[in-house]
Amino acid sequence: MADKKVTVIARIKAKPGMEKTVKNEVLALVAPTRAEAGCINYDLHQAADDKSVLMLYENWVSKKDLDEHLAMPYLEAFKAKAVELLAEPLDITIWEMISEVEKK
Repeated sequence: MADKKVTVIARIKAKPGMEKTVKNEVLALVAPTRAEAGCINYDLHQAADDKSVLMLYENWVSKKDLDEHLAMPYLEAFKAKAVELLAEPLDITIWEMISEVEKK
């Protein structure tokens, strides 16, 4: 996986009453993350039926680029606040594409 593109889906659930704060905190991560060299996309979504649930859909050039992202100071600062802001631990899953379009 080190030299393959990786996809991340991160699910974030705010504590009751913290929805706007969590949304703003995560939105603040978007611009600096998108500026990282290995970031292909970093897109924030909100559940249509539950405004306390956010989802980040991310694609990275490589696992190495993702690992560098996860160590960024602004992401570490958000993770440090997670206990006070989130209703449950961050749910982060890493995916590899297996249906790449065959080149003709």
